[in-house]
Parts: sequence; structure tokens; C-alpha cells
Amino acid sequence: MKKLFTLVALLAVFMGAKAEWVEDYKIDYSNNTGFPFYVMGYVPEWVDGVMTDYGANYRYATQADLDGDGDAKWKDGESSVGTVTTQGGTEYQKVTGAGPYWHQYFIADGIPTELDGAYTVKAMVKASEPVSINVNMGWGWGSGQQASASVTIPSEWTEVEWEYSGIGGTSCNLVAQPGTFTGIIEWKYVTVSHNAKPVRPTVWQEWLTSDGQPVIVDGSPIPTYMGDAETPWPDPTVRFDDQEKNYLICAWSKEKGRNMNDNEGWDPFPADIEEVDGSHVFVCHGQPATTEGDASAWDNQFWIQSPKAWKSGDQVKIHFRYKASAPVSSTDTQIHYQNPSNYLIWHAIGNIAFTTEWQEFDAVMNIQDDMAGGWSIAFNLNSVVKDAVNFYFDDLSWQSMKLDEGYFVAGCNPDTGLEYDFDNAIQFEYDSTLEFPCYVATIGEKGKTDTYVNQIMISTVRGNDAAFKGNTLKPAGTITNDPDNWMDYTEASLAKLSLPGTGVWKIYLDDEYKSMAFEMLEGTDIKPVEINPNPTVVVVNAPERDDLTDGEDGTVKEEPGGTGQPWDSQFWIVANRELSTGEVTILQFKYKSATAAKTSTQCHADPGAYLHWAAIGDVNFTEEWQDFEKVFTVPGEANNMKSIAFNMAEIKAANKYEIKDVVWKTEDGRESLINQEGADNFYVKEGAGDTPHVFVDPEGISSVVANSSNVSTVTYNIAGQRVTKDYKGIVIKNGKKVVVK
Repeated sequence: MKKLFTLVALLAVFMGAKAEWVEDYKIDYSNNTGFPFYVMGYVPEWVDGVMTDYGANYRYATQADLDGDGDAKWKDGESSVGTVTTQGGTEYQKVTGAGPYWHQYFIADGIPTELDGAYTVKAMVKASEPVSINVNMGWGWGSGQQASASVTIPSEWTEVEWEYSGIGGTSCNLVAQPGTFTGIIEWKYVTVSHNAKPVRPTVWQEWLTSDGQPVIVDGSPIPTYMGDAETPWPDPTVRFDDQEKNYLICAWSKEKGRNMNDNEGWDPFPADIEEVDGSHVFVCHGQPATTEGDASAWDNQFWIQSPKAWKSGDQVKIHFRYKASAPVSSTDTQIHYQNPSNYLIWHAIGNIAFTTEWQEFDAVMNIQDDMAGGWSIAFNLNSVVKDAVNFYFDDLSWQSMKLDEGYFVAGCNPDTGLEYDFDNAIQFEYDSTLEFPCYVATIGEKGKTDTYVNQIMISTVRGNDAAFKGNTLKPAGTITNDPDNWMDYTEASLAKLSLPGTGVWKIYLDDEYKSMAFEMLEGTDIKPVEINPNPTVVVVNAPERDDLTDGEDGTVKEEPGGTGQPWDSQFWIVANRELSTGEVTILQFKYKSATAAKTSTQCHADPGAYLHWAAIGDVNFTEEWQDFEKVFTVPGEANNMKSIAFNMAEIKAANKYEIKDVVWKTEDGRESLINQEGADNFYVKEGAGDTPHVFVDPEGISSVVANSSNVSTVTYNIAGQRVTKDYKGIVIKNGKKVVVK
């Protein structure tokens, strides 16, 4: 009764709580004496506790790298002007003479984040002269695993603030990219915060108990073995790859030369249980590591095994006692799949140092996308030590966040402000009365328009927002209002599904064939609008470009002093609103040039505000008109982008480029992202000394040259057509969707 009262009280607090500002991360650089992060070719220096970037006239490399054969080796004309030592004690030579060198570096790392979260960064910073630089918040190094922001740094100490949204990971870093800026940038501190809504109390499922009672899973007891090692293994012959039983062994061991297999290797086995210091503990009798290279790290291993796989967004608590027969300064930990020795990912709970005295370890792992599917933590016992050492473990306690499992759907309606409520997501129920029995859920209530939805997320778990978002299902193809149109689905993180109508929706899900279908029970279909090509013929007269800076196009410059860049001349197609990560659009146009030439493309915010190097790929112009069409998905690095830039100085020679009949629309055909007449959406820059400006077409449709930062007073409907200020419905003002009633 007491537990029930406590839960009710917690829920009451949860339901009545308001969102609050939460500081997730802070680094004060004055607490360091050197660069504390991973080095990416540039090492900011410490001056009176201030992290100082001395600009692109310098690069940094270890002496070994300079003397080697890699990219960091000495270049012609370079010399060292001193040394810099990182917080970890690694010495780098400060090299100059062949710059400017494009450079980037971490300003924060290990920031705890939530999937699809929005974060505000504040930094106390100044520069020797005002400059705008790119700063990425990243959760990985692949395409779409960073969100970008353009940050303007003034010449006086200022707390600068910028934002990110649509974060796709649970641990992030911040990377500053000053590029070829040769001035000085100084940093005092960085904080990362978010406006956190209240969350329901976490309920933990304990898998390894110390009270002698079986663990209850889905209402039924399962046999398990105590993490205190006092109970001997009832069946020590269970194999590590027997998936019906292997999770019943909570501690596995591998010792070099023991439990040999047919491939002249050795397999994991249930860890030995022995009496040590008056109690029973798990033991791995490590043998001398003799395998050549990095593989010797796992000559001897130990695993703590979970009874089930972890899902993205899950949280896992782990506790254990540990010691060794000799001091070991570091052992790496990894995550493995269900079978111990079946490797998944290199990171788990960090590096563990052993002493000859018992220590206790406690941690909560946030399961990221690359950790999903893991079942066990592996200790690589020979990461450092190669001698024979005994490793002891005891009091294993393993808990995971308790989540509702099944199929669940939550919905929203951005047009009316209805937000996702993942805590109360609707559970699918199996309907055996249908002609084709399957799981069914209905979202929205008939007769209640304020519950109508036009976007949903379907997940396999409920009870934690991050876990819900990390375990969504995504159908292949475009959703239609047709219960007979079954589409295959796959697991995907953060799959937000746009529906072809606003209303009450019934969703059918067949888990056997992994397919789903959709039916609108009440509401209004959203039909594609008529979108016509914008007839404006945009002409870009790109002048002859200066010789490229050394290496920009893979060749050396033709003569000293080259300052040319492929983006000296540019063309932009500018959307009427910001585009978010993952939005799928279609771009079409006709194009030709006086001389055949390639143009590369980039993602920008406003024209000239660079976000990401990749957009629609290279566009190869010829002397004949061609048709271009591309399905373009906004990458994570370009969240809140507005424009696609064409770099029209890839070739040195002067050239005339023409583009016409432009269509840029959403994939579902419901919205034109540009006006269907006039040149307001087309910007040009003709030569390095020019600035982005609205194209002035020869027919006089657009006669005003505007700076890209000007605020527009024009209002558009969702079809991209100008409307009066009295227009009612969904409109676009200053690049934002709003509802005018």
C-alpha cells in the first residue's frame, strides 16, 4: 500500500509540474591547463585559462607524424615555431609556413542529449575581428549525424547564444569550424541547456537480485542466478551460443587456451565461482596474452550478461565489485550481442582500472542507436597487461528501465498546435475478427476536431520519450488513405509519418509480415496543390576566377598568391520557410551554360550562410538545355536550412549560366517551397567581390536588389502564392508557417 501511495504521489507531482530550464553540460576552460579533447589536426592553446585559437596560419602535429608519411608530414616551406602540450600530456609542434590551413576542433564533448531534443548553447567568446563560424553538434561522424549552426563572434567578450534541434543521438559533441579564418578566437566557457518538460518517474526492472527471489517478467517468474555468486551454476555446461539458455548465466569468462573450439580458438564458458576473502565470487584466471597486435586485448575476457536485448533510448543501471591479483591500469569495455564474443560496438562503460583491493562500480548507460541490440558488457582484460592475472567480480546488479512493450502510436497536428504525448501513446490491440487478423489502433476521436492528427509516430515501446523515439517503425513508400494498401515497414529511429489528411485515423499493423495500412475514419484529405514551374530565367554571368588556393581543386595553383574559390560566383534557390532535418523535397529545373561546366552544391541558411557541403550533388551544365530532377532530403547537418547554393566558379574561365522553370516542393506535393512567379526566391553572386542579392530579371519582374538578411513583409499561402494580409488559414511569413484565424 505504501508503494502504491508513493507512485500516486510521484505521478501527481509529474502531472502538475511545469517545464524548467535544465543545464545539461558546462565546461569552464580555466579549469584546464591544456586542450582536453580529441585532436583533429588543430590544438587550441591555453593562455591564462582561456582556450585560444591562433587561427589558420598554424597547424599542429606530433613530431612522429611530421617525420612520417601521412597527411601531417612536413610540407615545403614549413617550420615549427614552438610546442603545445595537451591536458593529457601529448606534445604537438606548432607548424607554420604553408597556410592558411583549414581547421576545426572540439569545444565540448560527452554532452548528454535526448533524441529529437532542442538545445541552447551559450559561450563566452571573442575574436580579434568579428567573424561567423560554423559549429556542429554531432552524435556521430556519418552523414546526417550532425546539426549545424552559424555563430557570429564579436570582437569584445560576449556571451553568444545559439540553438540546435532535431538531435539524433544521446551523447553529443560540439565542433567549432573556423575554417581558413586567420584571426584569433578566445573561449572562456561553454554551457548547453534545454527547456525540459516533466517526465514520468523511471521504473527499474531488476534482473540480478540478491534476495533469493525469482525475477518477474510480464507477470511470470523466470529462473535466474544471483549476482552475488553464492549459488553455484546448476548447469555449468551451458554454451555461450545456446540462445535458449545462455542468458541464464550472468557471468561468462574466456581464458586463453581453455575451452578450445574447432578453429583453434577458445570460446566463453560460465565463469568459475570460487571463495575469495570469505565469500564466493566470479573469477577469470587470465593467462599470458600472446596474440599479435590489438587482438591480444581480448585473449582473456569477462562478460556480464543481460537476459534481453536493449533498445535505443533505454537506460541500463549496472553495479559490481571488482579487483585483481595484480594492479591493471586499464581494461577496455565493449558491448556484445546475445552471444558473448559476438561483438557489437567498442564503447560501453569506459575503461576500468583494477587494484588488488575491492572497488565498487556504479553507472547508468544510455543506450544509443549504435548500442541497440546489445545484451552484455565485455571486459577486454588484456588491453594493457599481458601477464597472467586473476580478475574477480562480485555482487553483480543489473537493472534496465522498465518500459511497456508492444506497438504504440502517438500523433500531433502542427497546424493546430497539438503536440505528441508519448506517455499516453495508444496501444495497438490484436483484432482476430478481421478478414486478415492483425493489430489495430485508432488515434483521434470522432467529433472532436481538436484531437485530429496529420502526423504520427509508431513505436515498439512506451514509458520514456527517448526510448519511444528511438524504436519507431517506418513504412516504405507514401502513406495513402486505403486500408488495402499494405506497405512493408522497417525499424527506424525518429520516424515521423506524415498522413495524407487531417482527422481520425485507424492503423493496421501485421507483425508477421511486417506491413501496415492506414484508413481515415473522419476528417479532411489533404490533396496536392497545383504547382507550376516558376518561369523566371535566371542568368549568372560568372567572371573569370582567380587561381585557386593551393589544393582546393586537387592541383597546385598556377602562380603565387592564388585566392580563388569555387564559391566566388554562386546561385541560390531560396525556400519561403526553414526546412528541418529529414524533410523530403523534390527539386526540378531546366539548365544550360555557354561553356560546359560542373557546379557543386551546398546547403545554406540565408544565401551566404553556409551550413553543409552536400546538397543535391554536382550539376553538370552543357550548352544544351537539360532537365534536372532530384529528391532531396534535408541532412542533419543542415537543420533549418533555407537555400541550396550552386558554386559557379568551379572552372577558372568566365561563363554564363542559365536556370529556368524551377519547382521546389514537398515530396507529397502539398506545398510549393518557392513562389510560382517572380524572382524573389533566386539570389546570385557574380565574382568574389560581390555579395548575395536577389536576381534582377530582364523582364522587370523583380526590380529591387535586396540583401539576404532583409526581413520580408510578403505573405504566402501553402502553395507558395502571394496572398493579402487578410488571408485566413495556413500562411508563411518570414520563412515560418503560421495559422491565421
